[in-house]
Amino acid sequence: MWLSNEQANELVAQHGSPLFVYSRKLLRERAEELMGLQLPFGHTVRYAVKANPHPEIVKLFDELGLHFDASSSYEAAELLERGIAGEKISLSSQQSAHNLPELLEAGVQYAATSMHQLELFAAAAQPSAQVTLRVNPAIDKAGHNNRTSTSGVNSAFGLWHEYLDNALRFAQEKRITITRLHMHIGSGADPSVWGRAMDAALQIVQRMPDVTILNIGGGYKVARHNSEKETDMHRIAKVFAERLQRFADETGRKLYLEIEPGTWFVAHAGILLAKVNDIVDTGKDGYQFLRLNTGMNDIIRPAMYGAQHGIEVLNDAIKKEDYIVAGHNCETGDILTTAPGDPESIAPRRMNKAAIGDLAAIADTGAYCASFSTKGYNAFPSAKEVFID
Repeated sequence: MWLSNEQANELVAQHGSPLFVYSRKLLRERAEELMGLQLPFGHTVRYAVKANPHPEIVKLFDELGLHFDASSSYEAAELLERGIAGEKISLSSQQSAHNLPELLEAGVQYAATSMHQLELFAAAAQPSAQVTLRVNPAIDKAGHNNRTSTSGVNSAFGLWHEYLDNALRFAQEKRITITRLHMHIGSGADPSVWGRAMDAALQIVQRMPDVTILNIGGGYKVARHNSEKETDMHRIAKVFAERLQRFADETGRKLYLEIEPGTWFVAHAGILLAKVNDIVDTGKDGYQFLRLNTGMNDIIRPAMYGAQHGIEVLNDAIKKEDYIVAGHNCETGDILTTAPGDPESIAPRRMNKAAIGDLAAIADTGAYCASFSTKGYNAFPSAKEVFID
């Protein structure tokens, strides 16, 4: 935890709880680290806004020079309204854009994720327009579980690779040019997985003679728990660089690279502070439960797919106890301490002995928490969000 007990108590006294606290320092450090990666023919770093679209995060990243990845036309429009230049926004959406002509007029880079979306682009764009195509390369089980894999036969993301020739013929007929390939396989930390992803992407690029930019997507895993492994982005960049250089040596094509992390930028920069609202147990053969004044309406990741987050009781107790940490929503599944690798089971955590009214800190909640939750469920108000330097 990068937040001291004293700071946590002061912030809650000032703003109430539950409370998301974000570190500008950590946000800035992560952005600068990725912008400094070494790729042979240049690279652009995009922030996947869906991870946390807070205006202050968007503003900071824009000032630092990051570009942006939008996952819906509404996200893209919101970025434009906040003053982000259209040329810095890339849209790759499961749903067809509701305002495509306006986005194209603003300079937003559009990624078609299906034949239908490619047809809509052709109808809206000017002759000789350039477009991105997102392709599903058939890499299965690339995420840490099925719910975080975005390629393969179980995934609806992107144009299935076997239909690529149809898309290329259509583009030629409509006088549009596919100059950028977009791929995103899921989430993981193993450099060998990213090597396979790059190999698959370059095989597809060989069939796309006009492509000059390769967007390899995001999904660079962070370690939120001691059972998980953090992605070393410098090792991944080295894998990418080696593949791109070899491809250039063999084909003469020097591909510019784009990456679009979300979690990797912001996860560690957030802590969710909550109060122990109650303590109950289920007898000598059961468990002790800490009931917090937050839950799946603020942080749904543990309930949805068993995500692991570090949790600490912020007091000076010497004695330790085993606790299951439960959210306050009227759902059996609102559990914050699911068993690692088994989201259907619960697992106690060893923590400082708690008392009702103690603060608890849930770590690594900067990504897919405030932006990804059952907001308004049980009519609980959403946690406030504050920033510190």
